[in-house]
Amino acid sequence: AKADPTSFASPSCCRTRHLYLRCRVDFGARVLRGTAAFTVRAEREALRCLILDSKDVQVFKVTVNGQDAKFVFGEKHSFKGTPLEITFPFELRRGQEVIVEISFESSPKSSALQWFSPEQTSGKKHPFLFSQCQANHCRAILPCQDTPAVKLTYYAEISVPKELVALMSANRDGEMPDPEDCSRKIYCFSQNVPIPSYLIALVVGALESRKIGPRTLVWAEKELVNKSAYEFAEAEAMLKTAEDLAGPYVWGQYDLLVLPPSFPYGGMENPCLTFVTPTLLVSVIAHEISHSWTGNLVTNKTWEHFWLNEGHTVYLERRIAGRLFGEQFRHFLALGGWRELQNTINTFGDKNPLTNLIPNLNEVDPDVAYSSVPYEKGFALLFYLEQLLGGPDVFIGFLKAYIQQFAYKSIVTEDWKKFLYSYFEDKVDVLDKVDWNSWFHAPGMPPVKPTYDMTLANACVALSQRWIKAKESDLGSFSSADLKEMSSHQLIEFLALLLLEAPLPVSHVQRMQQVYDFNAINNSEIRFRWLRLCIKSKWEEAIPLALKMATDQGRMKFTRPLFRDVYSIDKYRDLAVQTFLEHRASMHPVTSMLVGKDLKQDQ
Repeated sequence: AKADPTSFASPSCCRTRHLYLRCRVDFGARVLRGTAAFTVRAEREALRCLILDSKDVQVFKVTVNGQDAKFVFGEKHSFKGTPLEITFPFELRRGQEVIVEISFESSPKSSALQWFSPEQTSGKKHPFLFSQCQANHCRAILPCQDTPAVKLTYYAEISVPKELVALMSANRDGEMPDPEDCSRKIYCFSQNVPIPSYLIALVVGALESRKIGPRTLVWAEKELVNKSAYEFAEAEAMLKTAEDLAGPYVWGQYDLLVLPPSFPYGGMENPCLTFVTPTLLVSVIAHEISHSWTGNLVTNKTWEHFWLNEGHTVYLERRIAGRLFGEQFRHFLALGGWRELQNTINTFGDKNPLTNLIPNLNEVDPDVAYSSVPYEKGFALLFYLEQLLGGPDVFIGFLKAYIQQFAYKSIVTEDWKKFLYSYFEDKVDVLDKVDWNSWFHAPGMPPVKPTYDMTLANACVALSQRWIKAKESDLGSFSSADLKEMSSHQLIEFLALLLLEAPLPVSHVQRMQQVYDFNAINNSEIRFRWLRLCIKSKWEEAIPLALKMATDQGRMKFTRPLFRDVYSIDKYRDLAVQTFLEHRASMHPVTSMLVGKDLKQDQ
């Protein structure tokens, strides 16, 4: 099997099976320090060493079954970090297990952690910390086999100032005063389902919770907790629907944590504790819930096969929406996804190898490669197969069986395809007609477009066409009544359609503001597309609004394109750069790195 190009670890030699983590969160120094004790199993005879991934972490001491072990850092790589080579004090037989304990300290500039001063939080009184390890940042917290090919269980004891709460991607297992420091307390966590390192997660802050379902608490800063509890009340209904579609939920608790607005993603499917941004639509919850099966239970073996995580999760998320809001709505969302894919491919270029469903990530930083392609090209393939193989009821049978077959494992596309062929053994002739090579390995849009029910999309298409065809003399024919029957989802689609066309004259977007007052809408998905549309038409009044949205929140889906759009207008290029530089210090490390690249500010 091809090794993971983003990791130094060699799981074929030995595997970390369990982690016992003890650490202190030091807000003053902005570091985590403590010990990581791995249970390591030799996968071959006469094993003498273990290579772990690390990035900007210090290591003070390593022991193997209590005996001191020699360790040395290798050569530093730009984004992979530095391999840590540990030499065992004795030889291991195949199948032998030992405990490798590492004393470590993370760096204040760890790419996995974002630290907030009290002023940057809603409550303004206490500091805040969260981690984001996907794709390859767990190594920036502690040395580990940082590849999704390896899964481990973990137990953790985290010491924090006693007025704060610590949470992890695990079940909560009690708390106690810190015996070494009476101003601190220790929170305990256990995760008994094996997970890849990218799902290890930690948050520390002045958090409160509200119970919103039999297995769900919503956690947030005090100022946000009631509003959040109300917004996410659907979670249990979605969980039940997902279990019906995908099989039993194996993780016990399903809690939600609302993060500060600088969180770089819409959500992160950390087990037992989904992280979500405050800019959220409910569809993100359906997406993160779905990951409890596709991604967290069945996992891509390397990031080149990320579509296995994301394509299936989008498929499941839209099946949940179909159950809750009807099949026409599912098709509407599916078509919106196709548009999103067109948009991404316009941005990357249709010959760009990063638009392949299975990209080659040799010497490519997964954060740089990240886009909607694995989500929406992956979904399009599954939606196309659903239509080819007998419809939604037939295909969900396959999905359930696939999850059962590969639960608790990490797999590549070939494993998925073999199983598809064995499940549909009576339809091999149909499957053989699929242009697999183009779907997997060709850049640009997919070779085939699935069929979409247009019922809900027609109104969006008709209105967008009216604006595209309108002459100056027709602008009086538009009125607020145009939007009377349209849902927020349809408004998003209307704007998305306009964004795929040539820029509208500035008189048109000014008139649109006059009759629809989009500036007054706070739904971030609508606002984002509206501001992009204005900037595309070079309406200067939108520039400050776009830069404000780009910096008031940090979700990369919004922040990066808004900065790029303003930067692309010569007159405002310097303003875009200046705004970025002013906000850089308070941005998430990954966001700041990527926006820096976009604006040519990366040193």
